[in-house]
Amino acid sequence: MAKRTLTPTYLFFYILFLPDTWQVIIGIAAAYFFVPVILKPDMGTGAIAVLYVMCAAIGYALSAKLGKWVGNTVKRLILKDKIS
Repeated sequence: MAKRTLTPTYLFFYILFLPDTWQVIIGIAAAYFFVPVILKPDMGTGAIAVLYVMCAAIGYALSAKLGKWVGNTVKRLILKDKIS
């Protein structure tokens, strides 16, 4: 099988169909919505940064099946009958 050339379109769709992309997006969204709920007024910038990173990592880890489902759904919607 011939090696594919790395065009911007190929990279875009590769990233779009990758389940990890959706896991990262879900993790960031989880941190964005969840961290402000658990913040205390006396927390410093470092503690807030650690909370955001920690919640994003936990959201990433917990959304493995959801990320795979979203990636496969997007693939089915875009490629339709071209999926091998």
